[in-house]
Amino acid sequence: MSIALSLLAALAALQLLAPERSEAADAATADSAMGIACLPVSGVRVCSGSMLNRVPSWDGTPLDADVYLPPPGTPGPYPLIVGLHGFGANKVAGFGPEEPFELAKQGYALLAYSARGIGFSCGVPVSRTPGDCDRGWIHLADARYEGRDTQYLAGLMVDEGLVKPQRIGVTGTSYGGGQTNMLAALRDRTMLPDGSLVPWTSPEGTPMRIAAAAPKIGWTDLAYALVPTGRTLDFRARNPYGNGGGIAKYSYLQGLFAAGLPGYYAPPGADPEADIFTWKGAIDAGEPYDPALFAEIRKQFMSYRSAYYLQRGLPVQARVAPAPLLIYNGWTDDIMPPSEALRFYNQIKQRFPSSPVGLVFADEFAHPRGSLAADAALHDEERAVFFDRWLMGNREAKPLDGALTVTQDCGDSPRLGPFRTPSWHAQHPGEIRLRSSEPETFDSAGGSVTLATQTDPFLGDPTTACRQVAAQTDPGAATYETPPAEGDGWTMIGSPTITAEIAVDGEFPQVVARLWDVGPNGRQAFVQHSIYKPRQSGRQTFQLYPSGWHFAPGHTAKLELLGRDYPYAQASNGSFEITVSDLILRLPLRQAPDGDQISPYKER
Repeated sequence: MSIALSLLAALAALQLLAPERSEAADAATADSAMGIACLPVSGVRVCSGSMLNRVPSWDGTPLDADVYLPPPGTPGPYPLIVGLHGFGANKVAGFGPEEPFELAKQGYALLAYSARGIGFSCGVPVSRTPGDCDRGWIHLADARYEGRDTQYLAGLMVDEGLVKPQRIGVTGTSYGGGQTNMLAALRDRTMLPDGSLVPWTSPEGTPMRIAAAAPKIGWTDLAYALVPTGRTLDFRARNPYGNGGGIAKYSYLQGLFAAGLPGYYAPPGADPEADIFTWKGAIDAGEPYDPALFAEIRKQFMSYRSAYYLQRGLPVQARVAPAPLLIYNGWTDDIMPPSEALRFYNQIKQRFPSSPVGLVFADEFAHPRGSLAADAALHDEERAVFFDRWLMGNREAKPLDGALTVTQDCGDSPRLGPFRTPSWHAQHPGEIRLRSSEPETFDSAGGSVTLATQTDPFLGDPTTACRQVAAQTDPGAATYETPPAEGDGWTMIGSPTITAEIAVDGEFPQVVARLWDVGPNGRQAFVQHSIYKPRQSGRQTFQLYPSGWHFAPGHTAKLELLGRDYPYAQASNGSFEITVSDLILRLPLRQAPDGDQISPYKER
């Protein structure tokens, strides 16, 4: 009986294997993908899309896609990596120039496509063919549209026997990075146009899921990234946007809108769920915002375009852990700073403590002030291990689960690290504390226009993220300065935190915080800033964006608080005066407490 059962089990196993062997043989000899013919290039199969062979998405919108397959004869199906491009770019920017060839030779299938409303995916006018492109406009990284497009195309490749349905990876930059975070949050679900979530299946019904997601310089709360309220704190899991509107990152909104103009924005009023012209006009006008319109904008951004909120409406028991994540953000990124990653990281670790999340923060690839021409070398090294483990299934690979950082190389601040820790909290065991009980006042007139220009990501020196000027006291700022750093100096990794009594007199207040490194040579280097919308009164806590910075011996840290920092922060339409008293500034450090200058770090 045991022999018979063994034979039956063997036959059943062979029957289960038969379809897979057939699919593998098809994948090994495939000369097309999604109807796109493949040609041998540099040892791999390249299936190049064009206007002539666009792939209809789930709603018929034609998408311009490229596919890369492993060398002919490589057994399949393959793990898939989808590369999502930045805003204003197209499928060519889905991967680096050599990445698809290198990864295909390792056994991965690669997919890069132009997002709807961009490039030949109904973006440039010549691509807007009547009928199928009538509503093929940009939905601004909407999980129901751009997110579903990625899922649908991957499903087509599964149905062709080219791709493993449970080994789907995704990576993306900026616009693609925000989508990558959302796809990780959705994992094995698809969001329908009404916002409901259903199981993600291929067009022919095969269950699918994201197995690994590696976003770069993306967001997790799009409303906050563009129009922040300053409510996010890097030591807590619950970081809601807050009620009412925030303060726009003005120069960035203008730049991003212009970057999308070569594509296809919905005509004003044509689609209330993708009405970018109307939304921008409302934000550009500033406060007071139309309450109903701003509430609708916030709903659109939070419900459909932000990984942090995608499971918000589900019962707790219906929420699922996201796919394993490896998230990269740059210290000098003024629109998608590391706090975008930390918001999501803290939420995940609270709800799903064992869910793998790696954080990589460095002075590398970033939006200006950083450089989009730089390499995210630290992240890319970690990503190779990450995909090897979660897509190839190599259990010997040990991907990052925790934080990996290096400091910014600027002036007397050298590149230090990498610092690898099992958590974000462990990056900063110590802190420097500065206390000031004296009241300081600043107002809506703001301070030095020259300094505001120099610290703006676009109007400052465009050749460098390192902004240095003569040391000076801004007459329009409340200013606080630490004693000089002693010993080997201070290595700051984390978010400078401000707690103070704040009293506001006037309308539509704002606080812009700037941190400088002041050297004994009479120069000061710009470290970081942030935007905060204060309450009218009371003790309040807010943070500057996270930074990695070394204050050399003899250098001091100088904090400025201002009521106007245009053009980075949109200028207030109101007139106000803010009084700050009993202020505490905390700088998180890599150094351990020393019983003297450096105190133990505490989350507050």
